[in-house]
Amino acid sequence: MSDLQDRMKQAVATAATEQIRSGMVVGLGSGSTAALMIQALGAKLNSGELTDVVGVTTSFQGEVLAAELGIPLKSLNAIERIDLAIDGADEVDPSFQLIKGGGACHVQEKLVARRAERFVVVVDATKLVDTLNLGFLLPVEVLPGAWRQAQAELAAMGGDAQLRMAVKKAGPVVTDQGNLVLDVKFAGGISDPASLEAAINNLPGVLENGLFVNITDQVLVGEIVDGQPRVRDLVKR
Repeated sequence: MSDLQDRMKQAVATAATEQIRSGMVVGLGSGSTAALMIQALGAKLNSGELTDVVGVTTSFQGEVLAAELGIPLKSLNAIERIDLAIDGADEVDPSFQLIKGGGACHVQEKLVARRAERFVVVVDATKLVDTLNLGFLLPVEVLPGAWRQAQAELAAMGGDAQLRMAVKKAGPVVTDQGNLVLDVKFAGGISDPASLEAAINNLPGVLENGLFVNITDQVLVGEIVDGQPRVRDLVKR
């Protein structure tokens, strides 16, 4: 990653962290930009600029990082509310519909996002698209014993679904929930995310998919303008 990209990610992570107030319960997202946000939050807690902030993580990766930084954590079942959740996305369309799940954490990410009073998405400009799924595959988490059946059902819906394989281990990617991930491509992209999200989640053996529909309140976009990092507050169409 280039220095400019690093600075762009840092700028948007810092802008999101500025929305956190003392006493909040905060959903801590997954991925590289969210990790920078968690680090910025840890620094503010360590300096005393923020106090009494409790985090709810969306992945084991985030849990490890937050614990290293001394951020107090609670589980979804141990909290009454989430004031603000901050997370990245793999694709964002003009209506703020998302595809998430590049890191195979979308089940916990969706639980946290749905629970939050406000859900803020932090991305770089490359994640903005006119139509979902033209460039990024849609992750679908499935029970290990049902992946072939789910694959066939998705094919009947017009989706080419391939089992996600691990990079540094033999065999498939295994999620934090112990399940497998099918990455799905629909010809022509996804024109009706709401209907497709419901249809896929209704398939036997499917736990959840990476479409995040009508859930995002704000999108902060990191950009490079005249050689300098800038954060743009996107307007929903």
